Amino acid sequence: MQRAYFIPLFLVLASLLAGCASNINNQAVKSLEEYRMPTDVPVPSSMTEAAKTEIALSIPPADCPVTTSGILAFEAPEPYSASAPWPGIFWFGSEHLWTALDANGVWSGLPKSPNGYTQKIMWWSSLYSLPDELEPALVVTGHRLDTEAPALRFYGATNAMAKDIGEAMLTGVEFPTPGCWEVEGKYKKASLKFYVWIAP
Repeated sequence: MQRAYFIPLFLVLASLLAGCASNINNQAVKSLEEYRMPTDVPVPSSMTEAAKTEIALSIPPADCPVTTSGILAFEAPEPYSASAPWPGIFWFGSEHLWTALDANGVWSGLPKSPNGYTQKIMWWSSLYSLPDELEPALVVTGHRLDTEAPALRFYGATNAMAKDIGEAMLTGVEFPTPGCWEVEGKYKKASLKFYVWIAP
């Protein structure tokens, strides 16, 4: 008799436990679903024509002979490091006159004024001594190669000194237009030319 009551009671308990387990499993599945990475990630919209144009204008054309890190990289003398002090920059020139250039030959994002694009160019030379020459006898000229444009404007040379750059000559220039430019620095008996793409 007691055994007869026990069997139905056991079946009721088993049914309740199965229901609870199913509910727990459902909650676990729901919880996992909440944290699952979505598979229906929206595809990014295609680039606008303006964005495509901007990217195209930042890439030098094949006929602009930009000076890049693969072209006659210069190993600066002591106490300067064999590599330039900033990422993506390399030394270019000779012991008597060298500069630091972008590895890809492009200057982009330059400050723009109604007169053009301004840039500061640093130069080094084994002939330069800051205490003896506070206003370096350095002259910078430049002209555009790919079309007619006003000449590069040169705003003079001054000095700069810091732990990572040592004693340097600092010049301010202005490119009247974007495009392919030849830039030349002349200091004492040394001269140095490089080519750069000025991106708008």
